[in-house]
Amino acid sequence: MSSDPRVFFAAERTLLAWVRSGITVIALGFVVAKFGMFLTLVSATSPTLNELPPSNFLSNVFGIVLVIIGAIITLGAQLNHYYYVKTLPPKDVPKLAISWLSSLLTFLIALIGILLGFYLAFV
Repeated sequence: MSSDPRVFFAAERTLLAWVRSGITVIALGFVVAKFGMFLTLVSATSPTLNELPPSNFLSNVFGIVLVIIGAIITLGAQLNHYYYVKTLPPKDVPKLAISWLSSLLTFLIALIGILLGFYLAFV
């Protein structure tokens, strides 16, 4: 029986699709967290909206939660990919020049997401 590297590469594409989804959720969280600041600036420059109290708390909380969820999605995708590749027969796993590159990508994206969450929470 010959090896079929398409199975491994399909798993790699699935991992990268989840990483893209995680990045999207992280970016959405950042936008939501900074949306409150935008509303504060708009209300400060508009005489009719100036009476509204500026409240960034909810948008910050929702944004931080989305950023952390995006990081968790990325880490979960990496863990799922790792366990799936372990179940493949060795002949179906191609010998790659840089086999750890996709793992490094997912861990770096998750780390950036976690650091962004801390930045949004404490700065």
